[in-house]
Amino acid sequence: MVTDEDVLYFFRKALPEVKTLRLKTIPLDIDDILQEYAEVEDLALAIDNYAEQFSIDVSALNIENYLPWVIPWFFRRFLTKKPIEQSKKPLTVRMFADSAKAGRWLYD
Repeated sequence: MVTDEDVLYFFRKALPEVKTLRLKTIPLDIDDILQEYAEVEDLALAIDNYAEQFSIDVSALNIENYLPWVIPWFFRRFLTKKPIEQSKKPLTVRMFADSAKAGRWLYD
């Protein structure tokens, strides 16, 4: 049976590491928003590999529901507390873990 940790480990290996300015690795967490963690091309490749690795049909995943994603400018948090209004839904590792357990894509 597939666990959350299995899927999280897969995405940690499939996506490039994100590092701070001091080159400290920021590990991917299960509820992190993937659109903010990785580039679209890396994410698309990881999703294809996920489908193959866990034998999940991701054809029901409509990527247009999740992209494009507005990435906040780094200094924005120092200038305003107003959150960015996203027109798309967040995509998380937990969504992929739940779908792997069910054997099919559950969202959209």
